[in-house]
Amino acid sequence: MAADTTTALTDSMDYKVKELLKEVHLDQTPAITKLVNDTVSTIKKTIKKISDDDLQVTADLAPGFVRDIGADKVEFKFKKPISIKIGGSYSINCVVKPDVNVDLLVRLPKECFHEKDYLNHRYHAKRFLYLCVIKKHLESSRSFDKVEWSILQNEARKPVLVVYPAMKPVEAPGLFVRIIPTATSLFGISKLNLKRNNVRAFNQGGVPQATPKYNTSILEDMLLEDNAEFVKKTLCRWKELGEVLMLLKIWARQRSSIYVHDCLNGYLVSILLSYLVSLDKINNSMKTIQIFRIALDFIATSKLWNRGLYFPPQGQSKVSKEGKMHYKESFPVVICDPSTQVNLAFRMTSAVFLELQDEASSTLQCLEKCIDGGFEAIFLTKIDYPAKYDYCFRLNLRGHTEVHSSGFCLDDECWRLYEQKVHSMLYQGLGDRVKFIRVTWRNTPSQCSIEDGLSILDREPLLVGISVSSLEKAFRMVDIGPNAENKEEALQFKKFWGEKAELRRFKDGTIAESTVWESEQWSRHLILKRIIEYLLLRHLSLSKENIVQIVDQLDFALLHGTKDPVSFSGNLLEAFELLSKRLRLIDDIPLKISSVQALNSAFRFTSVFPPEPHPLAYEKLNVSRLHKLTPSCIQPLEVMIQAWYSLEGSGNWPMDHVAIEKTKSAFLIKIGESLQNNWGMTCTAAEDDVDIFISGYVFRLKILHERGLSLVKREIGNQAKQIYSTDKELFVRGQHASMINGLLGRFPIYGPVVRLAKRWVASHLFSACLVEEAVEVLVAYPFLKPLPFDVPCSRVTGFLRFLRLLADHDWIFSALVVDINNDFGPDDHKEINVSYADNFMSNRKVYEGNTQNVSPAMFLATAYDKASEAWTRFSPNTMEVKRLVAYARSSANLLSKLILEDQTDFYRWECLFRTPFNNYDAVVLLHRDKLPYPHRLLFPSELNQGRHVARGNASKAFHPFMLPADMKGSLDELKNKLMVDFDPLRCFKELSKKLKLWYDSLGGDAVGLTWERESSKKRSREDASENEEADPVDVLKTVGELGKGFVRNIYLLKAPRVTN
Repeated sequence: MAADTTTALTDSMDYKVKELLKEVHLDQTPAITKLVNDTVSTIKKTIKKISDDDLQVTADLAPGFVRDIGADKVEFKFKKPISIKIGGSYSINCVVKPDVNVDLLVRLPKECFHEKDYLNHRYHAKRFLYLCVIKKHLESSRSFDKVEWSILQNEARKPVLVVYPAMKPVEAPGLFVRIIPTATSLFGISKLNLKRNNVRAFNQGGVPQATPKYNTSILEDMLLEDNAEFVKKTLCRWKELGEVLMLLKIWARQRSSIYVHDCLNGYLVSILLSYLVSLDKINNSMKTIQIFRIALDFIATSKLWNRGLYFPPQGQSKVSKEGKMHYKESFPVVICDPSTQVNLAFRMTSAVFLELQDEASSTLQCLEKCIDGGFEAIFLTKIDYPAKYDYCFRLNLRGHTEVHSSGFCLDDECWRLYEQKVHSMLYQGLGDRVKFIRVTWRNTPSQCSIEDGLSILDREPLLVGISVSSLEKAFRMVDIGPNAENKEEALQFKKFWGEKAELRRFKDGTIAESTVWESEQWSRHLILKRIIEYLLLRHLSLSKENIVQIVDQLDFALLHGTKDPVSFSGNLLEAFELLSKRLRLIDDIPLKISSVQALNSAFRFTSVFPPEPHPLAYEKLNVSRLHKLTPSCIQPLEVMIQAWYSLEGSGNWPMDHVAIEKTKSAFLIKIGESLQNNWGMTCTAAEDDVDIFISGYVFRLKILHERGLSLVKREIGNQAKQIYSTDKELFVRGQHASMINGLLGRFPIYGPVVRLAKRWVASHLFSACLVEEAVEVLVAYPFLKPLPFDVPCSRVTGFLRFLRLLADHDWIFSALVVDINNDFGPDDHKEINVSYADNFMSNRKVYEGNTQNVSPAMFLATAYDKASEAWTRFSPNTMEVKRLVAYARSSANLLSKLILEDQTDFYRWECLFRTPFNNYDAVVLLHRDKLPYPHRLLFPSELNQGRHVARGNASKAFHPFMLPADMKGSLDELKNKLMVDFDPLRCFKELSKKLKLWYDSLGGDAVGLTWERESSKKRSREDASENEEADPVDVLKTVGELGKGFVRNIYLLKAPRVTN
């Protein structure tokens, strides 16, 4: 059975890979081939027309560039290139869309160079000046749309030309040609030995230092053609090699932290694949996905990386032990080319290589653990900075002269040295708090005149991404440094930390240097931010305005004033413990209570606004607790008295469902009376509930009895699924609460992420179609199934992954299985699939031809609810899911953009929680000063579009805060004036069936309305005439009457229309 499943998965993966390659591979059709050939031919002709008789090239063509790289003696007489030929992926038919480019290798003529031009950046200067001449002539041709500068692997001293043809093919509209100079046989290889100094300005105290990176930069150009030819011969041996190359490119491109200048690129991937072929690690009997797996396993685990990768000796190309030692001393990662003359991984740092290995290892886990073989996680999931790293921040270094104070280019370039400086400083300061620190500074000059100099390359911000090792370490308030007895280490510690270093005695008697970051519990996530900011200000001489940290940019959505209401949770838990104790002590009712469970999300720290203690909800009135703005409303917290063990079995319980509920109500009243008589607690009773006032809170008691569950279980026939009793609902809510509490114990950041997600759902008026428990289940998924990521360790990262889950999951054809305690086996998955097929796929038939289908469209399977009946039984329906997906995609894209781009306008962050009203047919604006909890309103709503239909006056009978006149009387009298569970939105629940309600349950002042469109074919003539007579303005005025006293304005944006 297991073997059959494995075979099925493999076949499925092979099929998906084949289809993916069809989709992304640039097929060299006659049209594409003709365009490329014509473009290359025109480039060749244009270059050949350049006169080389008397064209003297001087630094005047690019004075700024020549000056900034520190070159001298750069004049030369222009000569035509020795050869121009196509290289790169296009030459081996392995171009992967959408980045479609053709590399054109232009061999520079030896006559333009002197034998010592490898010194002092003369080669780089002449290389650039040569391209300047070509660019000038190409720009005069009408065959090209534009000619721009780019940079080879972000190395500013090695620009390349990018030529866009005037004709745009449908198959590849963004196609362009890169003109890359090569320097075959220009200089003697020995002159570029790794231990030589070829930049005279690079010295320490007058002693020349070796310039391995500078030398390798030239060697790369000298051997580029030979290595390209070697790759072409190797990868053209059999079809699967080309397919694996394309798969590895797709895999790497989805991971922006490794597909970058100091890590992987398509050329390096092809070299690595060629190396595996040379070692006979792969052969032509293997399938594409097998070779892909072998390549990743080699990257992740091979011990050959420790000594460097060297191709098997060919003729005289063997590397000596001394040569290998020089490579390892000069570079942290070595991938030597077949000639053994150049390390093609010379730009790769050791920190980035560890991330590369981690990504490869994570992908292998996806192949092993993911249900679908990991296809979607590996090839379709975007693993960019915003979603991967827990903490991101940007440094705006434009005009920061310290970056290039020692020169733009010596052995390495100033931008790369600054990246290393930032990385080293952060690594020393953050220590074991972090798993990875990624620093990248992209220098993209496409819209710039690089001829004028390199100072323009600081326009992009430097981006830093940090992966946290664990929340326990990240939220640590004290860092213990060296022992006071270690004088030298202690001195270094104090020098690094400055005024933050302090000598402390610890509980074990140790006296050591330390740094302390005092913080309240609810703001621990900001400790890392404070450390980072302190280090940057101290060591990099930056102003706060130039440091943009992301971690707290969304906190505004959760704060009440300047404080997070979660800070009151300690009081809440104490009040609940006191109530539980008193309930268990009750002995004057027929049945004894043995256990109590809190159901409200405030007890599991996932409520956006957990209640604050109300001064009138205490047993005794304390005047000091009263303040000017005493709320007139208080929200009840539901507590379940469990019947499984709480109410001991009795044969006198009725069998009828309604009778059971009446009996439970009678017991609740008795419980309330007992609490009131024994402890003087205030209790109020309604038909279904009893509310208890204690320690500043109101608790609403519910009873669960097992007989209510057994009645449902005994139902037979098709009606069984329709019955969802109060007991069943309470039982499921109890199971849910227990599981979420367990989840929060494993992932402390889960709570704040859920709160952000709930705030987003409510802000975009989805409260009616997505209940808070459903949001908690959705947010749980990225924590329980994080692959291909790590578990999120920041609220921004977790929130973004929630948005992307909503946006990208195939809700129409796939159930979302959330296995919180890892309980599910094969039989459970089979049961879920059967339930999904029965409940959901059958509804698809109903949906066909009916865009207003009311059947559920989101299947959330959990251990306590495998049939997805608890939270999405009635909603969201298909139309609501489409709307949710569209909003989530838009918000996810905006959030990603805000993290990555140099954007400091706070309004843009607020837009994540501002909903556009033009997507509704009508909008009702409420009086803000009549909202029960006005402090929860994020943004006041205004509308300047549509037709104004009605205006309403504010109610004088209700105020969210008690007036001075209301504060007179005894405590009991004041408690009677409190409004428990008051919600003015309930007045709209009786809306006409013609309207659908969209609202914010957390305290918004706007309600969206959309017309429920009915199919004209399915309506009777009577209904049709009735609907035609109904004036939308009259309907909306009726809405105003329903909300009289709370409705401020009503606007009609779109009239209803009938669908045929």
